[in-house]
Amino acid sequence: MTTRARPSQTALASALRQKDRELDVLRRISETISGTLDQEAVLERIIELVVEVTRGDAAFLYLLDDTREALVLRASTQPHPSLIGRIRLELGEGITGWVARERMPVAIARDASEDPRFKFFQSLPEDRYHAFVSVPVIAKNEVIGVINVQHRDPHRHEAGEIALLVTIGHQVGSAIENARLYEAMRRKTLQLETLSQVSTTITSTRYLEEMLHLIVTITARTMGSAICSIMLADEARGELHIAATQSLSEAYRNKPALKIGESVSGRVVKERRAIAVPDVTADPSYVYPDLARHEGLCSLLSVPMLCQERAIGVINSYTSAPHVFLPDEIGLLEAIANQAAVAIENTRLVETTAQMREALELRKVVERAKGILMRERRLTEEEAFRVLQRQSMNNRRPMRQVAEAVIGTARPRV
Repeated sequence: MTTRARPSQTALASALRQKDRELDVLRRISETISGTLDQEAVLERIIELVVEVTRGDAAFLYLLDDTREALVLRASTQPHPSLIGRIRLELGEGITGWVARERMPVAIARDASEDPRFKFFQSLPEDRYHAFVSVPVIAKNEVIGVINVQHRDPHRHEAGEIALLVTIGHQVGSAIENARLYEAMRRKTLQLETLSQVSTTITSTRYLEEMLHLIVTITARTMGSAICSIMLADEARGELHIAATQSLSEAYRNKPALKIGESVSGRVVKERRAIAVPDVTADPSYVYPDLARHEGLCSLLSVPMLCQERAIGVINSYTSAPHVFLPDEIGLLEAIANQAAVAIENTRLVETTAQMREALELRKVVERAKGILMRERRLTEEEAFRVLQRQSMNNRRPMRQVAEAVIGTARPRV
């Protein structure tokens, strides 16, 4: 009869310490996720805890995008502000994509970059580190992201370390989803408020210039724009010129007009569709990259202002850091652009109508004054008009004032 060997006291003590450590980590994670609903704060705190627990040299957190088909870098221990939101991996691509697709952790003790699944990014110096461990982030039994931890030197990942990291991946999933839902709700609320403000602005009695300035100011605040501008089309010249911007930069305000079809905004008008550019300073079609660098501009969303299928201009929203414009952001800017387009056309129609009315009134007054001159001075119609025209030029007074003076001094008819 064989007897099962009992664990030694040392092994039991080690296991107990490991469990205590796991409980402490889970308690701190619980405190983190219950302390805030701000998504960026949640992600940063998770990364800090992961590095502390694993004693890793670098950690990265990737989340699935809205399409659920690609992973996007959302947080890291290193200061990579230019890479957050820009490094993307398809499901199955690289070790990270493999972990997300297979829902299984991967631990590599040394020479991680030699693994055939490894995806190398020149911009991430951490990709030259030796050891690599990657675990899925789970929420409601669905993979929503991946946590990666890297060590500069070879490192053997103990089973308990991997198990703890897997537990963390499951534990933080709900926190991330809650923060995402909160952020989505906050954005929706802000967008509804913005549309309401824009609607109020365009139905007011403000002049066109003031109305456009209010629209770009409201839009910039909602979109987080470094610069927001409205460019209107001059169809006669085939050009786009800046009609309003909240930017105080004289260099940007005085930016030369664009030809329709030229640069990003010109293409938006010509093609009547929204265009998003990740980095205007690197886009070969963007006409003013030097100005963009000087102003600290990076990503651009440009949408057409459509009125009865005719593009009368564009609204541009620039960010100062790399930004992937979400579908709801594009939808919001399109809604604002279309409201603004209708308001501009209505204002132009009112102005045209007023000008036509004023021209008609002027014609009536001039015709009456001509009749008086023809009767009193026995002039022809052409001679009477030249008299009025000469007096207007000599006295530097509008034709209407001259005609009204003639009417006011006319002898009453008997």
